[in-house]
Amino acid sequence: MESAKLTLAKTPTRKALAMIELGSIASGITALDVITKTAEADILAAQIICPGKYMILFSGSLSAIKASLEAARNASTQIDEFVLGRPHPDIFSAIKGNTPLPTKTALGLIETSSAASAIKAADTAAKTAWITLAEIRISHGMCGKSTVFFTGELAAVATSLESAKKEAAKKGQLLNTALIPNPDDKMISALNAHYSL
Repeated sequence: MESAKLTLAKTPTRKALAMIELGSIASGITALDVITKTAEADILAAQIICPGKYMILFSGSLSAIKASLEAARNASTQIDEFVLGRPHPDIFSAIKGNTPLPTKTALGLIETSSAASAIKAADTAAKTAWITLAEIRISHGMCGKSTVFFTGELAAVATSLESAKKEAAKKGQLLNTALIPNPDDKMISALNAHYSL
């Protein structure tokens, strides 16, 4: 089975973060060329995602990534995008999928129809309440869907889930959510085994 974890070229320091998601591979390569030529941006990931889309995740100064994103937007047709001036630091470990789900905490899940909306929703959730982002799963083998898992005290997870839902719904990218107040240890073990693939 192909790994669904996104591989980052490097983990940036506290820089602005942007993503553009494009409907074709050719558009993606064109956008990648434009981004790298427009301003000083570090490419963290540039790859094909399901179903035949292309995504580019990049960081740098806020002005540089805004200029690069604007140029890429004008050169190709995008599905979704975001700019985060100060991304929550948990975003990067969640993208890598390095945080196992703990037992004895509530579990929140948000499912979106784009990778960009999942990361933006995850950032919103992490900035809303005291939760831990466990994983952001980017649309490999999921027909273009992406998911975000986070844990914490029930009230914090519920509050973060509501904020993340509103964020993903802004662009019509919200598919579904789940709130598990007291997940069974066997369920957490099964999820940890599945998401370690």
